[in-house]
Amino acid sequence: MRDALGVGIAVGLSGFAFGVTSAGAGLSIAQTCALSLLVFTGASQFALVGALAGGGGAYAAAAGAFFLGVRNAFYGLRLSQLLQVPRALRPLAAQWVIDETTAVALAQPDRRGARIGFTVTGLCLYVLWNLTTLLGAMGAEAIGDTDAWGLDAAGPAVFLALLAPMVRGTAERAVAALAVLLGLGLLPVLPAGVPVLVSALAAPAVLWAHGRRTARGATGPRRADTPSSRADTTSSRPADAVPSHTPDAATPRPRDDARPDAAPQDARPDTPQEDER
Repeated sequence: MRDALGVGIAVGLSGFAFGVTSAGAGLSIAQTCALSLLVFTGASQFALVGALAGGGGAYAAAAGAFFLGVRNAFYGLRLSQLLQVPRALRPLAAQWVIDETTAVALAQPDRRGARIGFTVTGLCLYVLWNLTTLLGAMGAEAIGDTDAWGLDAAGPAVFLALLAPMVRGTAERAVAALAVLLGLGLLPVLPAGVPVLVSALAAPAVLWAHGRRTARGATGPRRADTPSSRADTTSSRPADAVPSHTPDAATPRPRDDARPDAAPQDARPDTPQEDER
């Protein structure tokens, strides 16, 4: 419960930055609030208004937001097995499947704790996000020109803050670095919003390269000390180097009774003691 409330409050307050950024991009208060009520995924919302603010078309901005929101579908596959929400409540629960609710639910030790964490985080975050979005949109119109205050940087800053905890392993760092290079390199030559779509190709490219390197390392030449290899090594030795443990058949071993110095027990000569007796 404490973790769920902490995440919900901390992330929910960042809705103010989205409201300000959305209003600065030219969206009305109603349009800004509709995005938070219906879309309710911070990364996709910031990507949409960021592309619109940069002069991109509506279709390109919507496509970038869509690709960023696809990850929530994979979250839903995992949470459906963990939470086992009743069928009637699944459409409502699907609206709350985002990064924060998934992280809190998966961190719980049992199903009951996962359900409580998911519900409390989703409810707290949904209410605060929409409330602060409204306040941010209204405040942006009150202060006038948002570019003069530098509030246009709030969207990218919050977006990076949402992505930073996900960049942990080597593959994630490679994907992030390649995506940044593609986005910045193609920004001067492609229309606004399109570099974001192209940078999404960094993930499959890095995964493909990582898979090939892993497969090459698994099938590389390895010298295994197997019985067959030991047999091959033994057979390759010279014949005189292999010790023979079999007796020579050409020199038969003489029997004890065939030796000249062997006398039978009943043919022993009489001793003086026996004559006196």
